[in-house]
Amino acid sequence: MTVTDEQTPEPGKGLPEPGKGLPEAPPGVRDPWKGLRGIMAGTLVLEFITFLLALPVVWRFGGGVSGAGFAIVAVLSVLMLVAAFVQRRPWGLGVALALQVAMMACYFVHPSVGIMGAIFAAIWGYILYLRNDVARRMREGQLYDQLGHPPGYPPEEQAD
Repeated sequence: MTVTDEQTPEPGKGLPEPGKGLPEAPPGVRDPWKGLRGIMAGTLVLEFITFLLALPVVWRFGGGVSGAGFAIVAVLSVLMLVAAFVQRRPWGLGVALALQVAMMACYFVHPSVGIMGAIFAAIWGYILYLRNDVARRMREGQLYDQLGHPPGYPPEEQAD
């Protein structure tokens, strides 16, 4: 299927204004949000693994963690895994960001856990930056698929 002028929307046409929600992909344009949701879900799975692997180390060698603190961090870690599966829901991002705040608050459980939470919060800050950049580019009609190139463009280089 080739992209025609009829399928290629004018830049910004039919898309929400800045600050009024995320634009939807116009007809004939691949959904850029699908890839971003995958990155968010993957980040949550990595956090789940990181925190569960770090907890026994902190428990044993890091000066110890109370039983309640261990349980809190373990439950939050499992919630991260669950949140990875709801990223396609409109409220999925809010859940992920709330978990980031909760993990940073775990500094009071053990400083190393809170520091890891802050590191992942910085990663989430970058993800939000990318999300806003994609939304801006969609509104301006600057995504690759919105530029009117047929699939497979630019052509693959010929081997001489």
